Amino acid sequence: MSDFTLRDMQCFDAVVRTGGFQAAAAALHRSHPAVFAAVARLESQTGLVLLDRSGYRVKLSDRGRSFHERMQLLLREAEGLRQHATQLAGGDESDLNVVLGDLCPRPATLELLARFFVGYPHTRLNLHFETVGGPMERLKTGEADLILHRVDMTDSSLEWITLGKVRLIPVAAPRMLPTPLPKTLRAEHLRNYAQCVMRDSARTPSDAHFLVMEGSRQITVPDQVMKKDVILQALAWGHLPDFLIEEELRSGALKSLAGRWLPGHTETVVAARRRNGPAGPVAQRLWTYLQANAPLI
Repeated sequence: MSDFTLRDMQCFDAVVRTGGFQAAAAALHRSHPAVFAAVARLESQTGLVLLDRSGYRVKLSDRGRSFHERMQLLLREAEGLRQHATQLAGGDESDLNVVLGDLCPRPATLELLARFFVGYPHTRLNLHFETVGGPMERLKTGEADLILHRVDMTDSSLEWITLGKVRLIPVAAPRMLPTPLPKTLRAEHLRNYAQCVMRDSARTPSDAHFLVMEGSRQITVPDQVMKKDVILQALAWGHLPDFLIEEELRSGALKSLAGRWLPGHTETVVAARRRNGPAGPVAQRLWTYLQANAPLI
């Protein structure tokens, strides 16, 4: 069996799709003899009778049907490669690296990204999830083109789009709370209870301890969803984003501990990029798209 060409396979595929050599020739803008010769050459090179020509219209033989089905993967890959080459020639990026932080409402954020990237099927989205200082570290080291998280808004090396506010509420399962609960709850009233805290995914974590009660026992988790599960099971108390616990607060499965002496905290979630960082055409369109759709939260 000798090698067969992509052009011959495309001619064979066109004959199958259109139902005949003449129609295939018109679809491919080639002559009827050229298409006929391409299919005959493919049959000779594969050693297979691919088409049954005994009737008025040609149709696939059994072996031709199997060959044609397997061939579709190669044709799709070839078309994808052609479109990718066109994209590269036009200057579009082949990859974009986006980091979602732990404060992003995932369903809404992922839906937003999905709506954008469906229009750019040949730019590969490399999507990462990081916590606490991880998103900023990835941005600063150039490992991320864009992050969706909180940032230091005094940092002049960044530019951002405000996506919304997230309130971090101190909560606990009612059965874990001391009885009776002090009317003016202070942090020291919870010192004998474990606090659930997020693990920092940064390779070089900051020395700052965000909303962590010093001296108390800690249960460390990798993400907000696991943190919520731990708190619901009365293993610890902790701060959770408001969008994640709306139903639990309504149903009473979780109780807010927020008050004068334990107020919680509000964060601004943004889409951020390096002010002087490289931004290709697709990255710039994504930035414009996020501006048009903000606020998200």
